[in-house]
Amino acid sequence: MPFYFYCTGENQPLHLSQSIIMRKLIASLLLLLSLTSNTQTLSTRFERSGGKETPTYFEIIDWWQKLDQQSGKVKMLTMGMTDAGYPLHLVVVSNNGDYNFENIRKNNKRIILINNGIHPGEPDGIDASMLLVRDIVSNKYKIVDNIVLAFIPVYNIGGCLNRSNNYRVDQNGPEEFGFRGNSQNLDLNRDFIKCDSKDARAFTEIFHLTDPDVFVDNHVSNGADYQHVMTLLTTQHNKLGGVMGDYLEKEFEPALYSSMKKKGYDMIPYVNSFGDKPENGWPEYWDGPRYASGYAALWHSFSFVPETHMLKAYDKRVMATYELMKSFIEFTSSNSSKIKNLRDLTKNTAKTQPEFPISWSLDRSKFKEVLYKGFESGRKPSEVSGLPRLYYDRNKPFEKTIPIFNYFPVKSMIQKPTAYIIPQGWWKVIELLKLNKVQMTQLKKDSLIEVEVYKIEDYKTLPRQYEMHHLNTDVKTSSSMQKIVFKKGDWYIPLNQVANRFLIETLEPQAEDSYFAWNYFDAVLSQKEGYSAYAFEDIAADHLKANPDILLKLQQKRATDTVFAKDGRAQLNFVYQNSPWYEPAHMRYPVFRVVK
Repeated sequence: MPFYFYCTGENQPLHLSQSIIMRKLIASLLLLLSLTSNTQTLSTRFERSGGKETPTYFEIIDWWQKLDQQSGKVKMLTMGMTDAGYPLHLVVVSNNGDYNFENIRKNNKRIILINNGIHPGEPDGIDASMLLVRDIVSNKYKIVDNIVLAFIPVYNIGGCLNRSNNYRVDQNGPEEFGFRGNSQNLDLNRDFIKCDSKDARAFTEIFHLTDPDVFVDNHVSNGADYQHVMTLLTTQHNKLGGVMGDYLEKEFEPALYSSMKKKGYDMIPYVNSFGDKPENGWPEYWDGPRYASGYAALWHSFSFVPETHMLKAYDKRVMATYELMKSFIEFTSSNSSKIKNLRDLTKNTAKTQPEFPISWSLDRSKFKEVLYKGFESGRKPSEVSGLPRLYYDRNKPFEKTIPIFNYFPVKSMIQKPTAYIIPQGWWKVIELLKLNKVQMTQLKKDSLIEVEVYKIEDYKTLPRQYEMHHLNTDVKTSSSMQKIVFKKGDWYIPLNQVANRFLIETLEPQAEDSYFAWNYFDAVLSQKEGYSAYAFEDIAADHLKANPDILLKLQQKRATDTVFAKDGRAQLNFVYQNSPWYEPAHMRYPVFRVVK
């Protein structure tokens, strides 16, 4: 006979099969309650300390691993190695638990990549991200199904491990935190193009894996004293350019300010006021490709750098970061189709547009006005030097509408070549192009190809090192068409791809963060072959007799340059440089342009 049992409060019996279903439902409910309880009890060091402390590196990773184990919405991936000897991690958060980015894009979801701890002394994003994802897992905060979040829990692992309470002496908490430099003492927010660190190489792989629609790099700001808790550095809209730049300036950025204001946070653009009072306004920060947001712009992502104010209490800074990340999520979700369409259009345009900008200049005749909430400042005698020093009086707050100079029109453009050719000997550059998923092929045989050749006519080099380099600036070139024999295995790089903008800004030597600027091609700047003057004198004389046109050039230069006319060694070298014995590689830029 069939077995029945009665539910409490009801008089209808359940069949055995129904009973089994009911037990499974109850078990599932109990499991859900257990998971919710676990995530609620998975507190952070920030919370346990009352908002005064931030976790160590090992506490951060352990916490995320536990959250991964407890929730199907969270997947923690192990990525590339860093200079510290530990791998970067990537935490993917989605309602359905999908962490396959090909599937995510096929399913038309928007991806937000959030980077934390690039400067470990600025850990606000580390703690805010932990709080945010735990709230998502426990359903305290719900994300829409069209959003996938990707978090780098802590980027600068070496700096995070180098922990002290003595760094950033003028910052208001937390009590102890990491160091700005990584394990090579590099500032990783200057390393996105040059990739001197394993950290930057691992990040590049993450960036291209995720191809984020929106990129957020959480920071803490120094500088002036003011009332605002949160400032926002947005990638410069003229540099982002096109329809994305217009949308960023006119819709995306204003919506973030409006959203934060409703939450009680009056944001202000990143305070870039040095040498003047903030109330007089300031130029928008210029984020070249060496920086996180400038690098992301090369790949057509909307990119932002939130900068909380270092003099505000740590708990307030973390919560402001938490709320701003929610604003990014909400705007991106509500405008998902628009963001996708703009990115798709920009990527397609980049494949075919005939020219690209490589330099911009500030136009102070144009600006936007914002409400600045500051403190009156003044000068008083320093107790250290006795000389006048700047101070802010927090007893005298004020509000003032100020100008932000945020227009940088294009200064110079470059005509896109059909392709670049790079000899295989420059393998360090080739490796960076491969790392950035640039499409290119190797020549299958030795080939005579007519190309446009740059000659470096002049440049300046920084006298002191900057992030392990002596940057080349103010580069001047001349160009000529030449037929050159390229070898089997040299690299042919067509400019019909999404990477076009990245290629222009890294391979054109005049660009501010080109590989030439970062010294990757400096070997061509020194002459390898030479001559012994006493022996070459007779050879040079015979050369002038056989080539009267060279003799005429020598005479003209002597007539117009009195210093040259008195310098016998310079004149001999002039003849050498206008002879077949002078090496063609000297000052010849080794990236060649196919222009047909």
